[in-house]
Amino acid sequence: MAIKTIPASRGPAKTSGRDRAERKLAFRMTAPSLVIMALVAAVPIGYAIWLSLNQYSVRTAGLSRFVGLENYINALASQEWWAAFGQTFLFAGLSVSLELVLGTAMALLLNLAFKGRAVLRTVVLLPYAIITVVSAITWQTMFQPNMGLVTNVLSALGLPGGDVVWLGEHGYAMAVIVMADVWKTTPFAALIILAGLQVISAETYEAAELDGASKWQTFVNITLPLLRPAIVLAAIFRTMDALRVFDLPFVLTRGANGTESMSMLAYTQLRENRLVGEGSALSILTFLTVMVVSVIYVRFAGGNIRDVAKEEQ
Repeated sequence: MAIKTIPASRGPAKTSGRDRAERKLAFRMTAPSLVIMALVAAVPIGYAIWLSLNQYSVRTAGLSRFVGLENYINALASQEWWAAFGQTFLFAGLSVSLELVLGTAMALLLNLAFKGRAVLRTVVLLPYAIITVVSAITWQTMFQPNMGLVTNVLSALGLPGGDVVWLGEHGYAMAVIVMADVWKTTPFAALIILAGLQVISAETYEAAELDGASKWQTFVNITLPLLRPAIVLAAIFRTMDALRVFDLPFVLTRGANGTESMSMLAYTQLRENRLVGEGSALSILTFLTVMVVSVIYVRFAGGNIRDVAKEEQ
């Protein structure tokens, strides 16, 4: 068996003086914007961290004492935090999974050539353009007992759910929140996946057709693998957004019946209970949770995207 010899590395290419001068000029031109962006992000986070390390009086404004990590320890030891943690990940898992499946199906439909495709694309994207609070109020009205559109239709057809107080029972309330989120943000996932579909060359499908591949075989063996980078990108954006969910459960249920998210718990402690230190600690824990999930996504899913890009090259 022949053994290939690996040529010795020549080391990094040397940069010329002109290149170094251009890099310095680029850095100097972008430095003011980078400093402003860093301050806008760092100052609120730093202040929140400082607040989380103190305990503030609910009676005397400005009265506080330094407690270190006590607020974090209490938060991690509380059942409320872990309940909100589990409910948030349950919501994110259900909504993102459904959005990716429906978004892929929607993108495949919108990628077909037919009369009125441009109009359909515009109509499909309308839910994503609606403000989330307005969308939540609409869904709340639809599931009102005895007067909501959904409950009345289910009752008229004699189907299960017509006599259910959807937003007042555990499980049903989470289902409404998931449906509302899927309805609103599936077009966003479809838009990203549609962009991935449009970069697949027609010659690839023509070659598969000449080889006798069926529609299903073409979809499984060609479309899905080539769509993986777009699907992963949509999953990253939607998961990060779903883990920070606040507006939907706040408007629909106020966090009752097993729908309180991590962001809602932090808001309740900080704004309603006036526990500034405890609420700030919960906010930082939510931020760290989203950041850890982001790092995991970039570390593993990001590597898959780079691998696919190398294969296509």
